[in-house]
Amino acid sequence: MPQVFHPSFNTISRVSIFGSAFIVAAIFYVLYAFYRSPYSTEEDVIQTQPVPFSHAHHVGDIGIDCRYCHTSVEDSSFANVPPTATCMNCHSQLYRDESMFVPVVESFRSANTTEEKPLRWTRVHDVPDYAYFNHSIHLAKGIGCVSCHGEVDKMPLMWRENTLHMEWCLECHRNPEKNIRPREFLFTLRSREELSESDDFQEYLKREFPEVAADDDRAGDMAAIADGLLERYGIHKEHPKTHCSACHR
Repeated sequence: MPQVFHPSFNTISRVSIFGSAFIVAAIFYVLYAFYRSPYSTEEDVIQTQPVPFSHAHHVGDIGIDCRYCHTSVEDSSFANVPPTATCMNCHSQLYRDESMFVPVVESFRSANTTEEKPLRWTRVHDVPDYAYFNHSIHLAKGIGCVSCHGEVDKMPLMWRENTLHMEWCLECHRNPEKNIRPREFLFTLRSREELSESDDFQEYLKREFPEVAADDDRAGDMAAIADGLLERYGIHKEHPKTHCSACHR
């Protein structure tokens, strides 16, 4: 029987097989890259808001405490978005005639009327509905604002500092000592390294951990008191909350 295919088809078939494997691998790589990209995670992406609110100005320049606007962070499972009335506590006198502030004034004036116009803020840190997250318990256990939200006092417009992916949450649950800090510094928007060098932190050490404060090699290192804080706040690292039902209820 005469040969049906030219011998070159042997080479073509091998190239096709290996080529298909590379194509499949490339597809998975592209999908993985998309999953990790800011387009998917919204990490470092500035969201459109009804008013260009600047945390850098209000928190960094003026020094307004996080809890002045987000009043429920210590007692509730979620961090509330402040009502327009909170803005008007200051802005009834300041910048109320600025054009960019018009939506806030209109919202405030329309409150409790039939034509109420609430501001529709876009949540930047929005955990999926299928994941349970309790804001207050994280603060109670010594996880400060900056660990999840970043240095918001340096953000002219708000963006998401971290992916909020499950693996990111699990990393902290498995190694909480990397983020834990004293409760009195939860709302101090400085990294643990910067905080460790502050006078306030040194005073805290002298009061709460005198044996560490007396050790020059450990006095400037937050990690030196991490185990002590874990014990005080009832965090059992040997039994981390990494089981499914902790977040998916």
